[in-house]
Amino acid sequence: MATTRRWSQRVTRTSNALDLEAGVFNKRDPRDIARSLKRSAELSRRRKSSAFRSAMSMLNFYINRAGRALPRTKRARLEKAKQELRDLYRKKRSGPETVGRRRGARVVKRKTGRQEDPGFV
Repeated sequence: MATTRRWSQRVTRTSNALDLEAGVFNKRDPRDIARSLKRSAELSRRRKSSAFRSAMSMLNFYINRAGRALPRTKRARLEKAKQELRDLYRKKRSGPETVGRRRGARVVKRKTGRQEDPGFV
């Protein structure tokens, strides 16, 4: 049973992802986290996709596996690290204005469910 419960640990150790620096997700500065992930991604020979995608994937993997157990302050720091990683690779910020912008895709504005009444608070 222990092997099925620890699958994420096995994935982190043996997958074709990255060779991470020890304690990278425990660093205090989001920029340091991003720099470490970038360095690991560019030096790793085990990755299958681009360095940016591998680094961002590992960061998302850590955030998603921690789930609700991740304290708000640490989650905020890791979310800032995601933006720092985008900045280091000169990638555009993701958000509602960039969702669905693939080749030939048309931009569809999302409905917010709010009235466009100036008195609406």
